[in-house]
Amino acid sequence: MAYQITDPIGPILFLDDLADGVLSLSALFITAKGDEPPPIESAAGTADAVTLADHYPYATVWRARFSLPADRPSSYRWNGVEYDVAGDLTGDLRLAYVSCNGEEVGDMLREGSERNAMWSRLRDEHRRQPFSLMLHGGDQVYADEVTQGHDLSHDWPDRIPADPSPDAMVSLRQHLRDRFFERYAALCAAPELAWVAARVPSLMQWDDHDICDGWGSLPQSRTNSAIGQTLFAVARESFLLFQHAAVQGDLPGRFGDHSGAHLGWCIRANGLRILAPDLRSERTRQDIMGPGGWAMMEAEAQKNQQGHTLLMSSVPLLGPRMSLLEMLMVAIPRMQKYEDDLRDQWQSRAHRDEWRRMLTLVRDMAERDGHNITAISGEIHLATRAVMNLDSGRHLHQLVASGITHRAPPKGWARFLGALASLGENPLPGHPITIAPLPGQRTRYTAERNYLMLERTSGAWRAQWDLEQSGVTDQLVL
Repeated sequence: MAYQITDPIGPILFLDDLADGVLSLSALFITAKGDEPPPIESAAGTADAVTLADHYPYATVWRARFSLPADRPSSYRWNGVEYDVAGDLTGDLRLAYVSCNGEEVGDMLREGSERNAMWSRLRDEHRRQPFSLMLHGGDQVYADEVTQGHDLSHDWPDRIPADPSPDAMVSLRQHLRDRFFERYAALCAAPELAWVAARVPSLMQWDDHDICDGWGSLPQSRTNSAIGQTLFAVARESFLLFQHAAVQGDLPGRFGDHSGAHLGWCIRANGLRILAPDLRSERTRQDIMGPGGWAMMEAEAQKNQQGHTLLMSSVPLLGPRMSLLEMLMVAIPRMQKYEDDLRDQWQSRAHRDEWRRMLTLVRDMAERDGHNITAISGEIHLATRAVMNLDSGRHLHQLVASGITHRAPPKGWARFLGALASLGENPLPGHPITIAPLPGQRTRYTAERNYLMLERTSGAWRAQWDLEQSGVTDQLVL
C-alpha cells in the first residue's frame, strides 16, 4: 500500500552554505499530488517552492531556498506559523549530533512514541536552550528492507538474477524509488523529529544503511551487478533529495565535488569548520575513500583554520583492534555473515594502511596551525569516546553518539568491546589510542540510546551525551 500524504510534510530545514554572514537554507516539503506548499516568508523576502521530484504517482517533493542571518537569532514564516531559528554562529553556540535513526528490521512498524523517545528529548532540550545546527552522522534511514517485494531484489544480496530484462530493471527502479520514498516520508512526518527539523537547519552525511547494510564492504559481484548499481543509484538520488534537498547537477555550494562523484562537504563559520568526508560513494572492499574523497581531505589539510574542526567520520575514526575479532569471525562459519560489518571499520585489516593515512593527515592538520580537531561518529549503536595523543600536548578527541532511535545492543556486547579496547591500539607510533568511558560512566561503551550536544562558550568547547536511562552526562572539556 502506498504511503498516503494527507497533510503537507515540512518544512525540513537544510543548511546549503554559509558565507558573508548569511545562512543559505533550503526548506523541503512533501505534498499530495496536485497540492503546492505556500511560500516561505522572511525578512529577506518571499521564497516560492519549486518541484524537485514528481515521479511518485501520489506525491510531489518541493524545495524553497531562502536566507537568514548567521550572526543573530531570526525567524521565518510558513503557512501562518512563525518558526524561530537560533542562527548565530559567531560566538557562543550549541550543536546537536545524531545518528542511526532506525533499525534494520521492522522499523516502519514500530510504535511512534517508543521509537522517537530520544527525538522527543532532543526537542525538549532545544526548547530549553536552542541548537544552531543539527548534524546527522549516518544511517538517517534504514533502507535494508526496500529490496523486498520485487523479484529481482527480494533475495538481495544473497542471490543476483542473471541478465534481467530492460523492462524488469525499469520496474525495479520504480519499486525502489517508491520504497525509499515511503521510508523518508514517514521519518520526515514523525512529529518529534519534524518539530526540531523545522527550526534547526540540518547537515547530513550518509552511511551504509542509507543504501543497504554493508554497502561497499559486500563482495563486488553484488555491488557491481545491475541490481546493485540500480540500488545505489536510487539510494543516492533519494539521499540527495531527502537529506540535502538537492538533485544531481544542483548541489549546494558546500559540496567538495559538484559533479557528485563523491558527496563530501565542508562548512566554515567563525572559528569553526565542519568537515564531512563521504565514506560510501567511492568505497570498495579495499578502500574506504576513493580519489575524490582523498583529494578533498588533502586540500582541506592545506587550508588555514583557526578555532576548531569537527570531523564527521560516519564510522568511528578511533577504535579498538578489530583484527582479532575478524580472525575469530572467519574461523566460525555461522559468524562469517557479519564479516562485512567489521570490514566497514577503519580498523579492519583490509583498511589498516588507509587508516594510518587518515590518522596521519588529521594529525598533520591539527599540528599545521595549532587548531583543535574533534572527530564525531555514530554507526555502532553505542556511546563512547576515545583520545589519540598528538604532539605538543595536544589530543585528538573522538565522540561517538549512536543511535537516536536504534535500540542498544546487549550490555554484554558493550562489555566485550570494552575488553577488546583494553588491549590498546597504536597504529601511528608514538600516538596511542585510548577508549575511555563517558563522563560519569564506568564502562568504555554505554549501551543506551543517545544523542550528543556540543557547546562553545567563550571559545571553549564542551560535550555532553543525553543517555536514555542514565540521563545527561557531565560535561567533557575538548
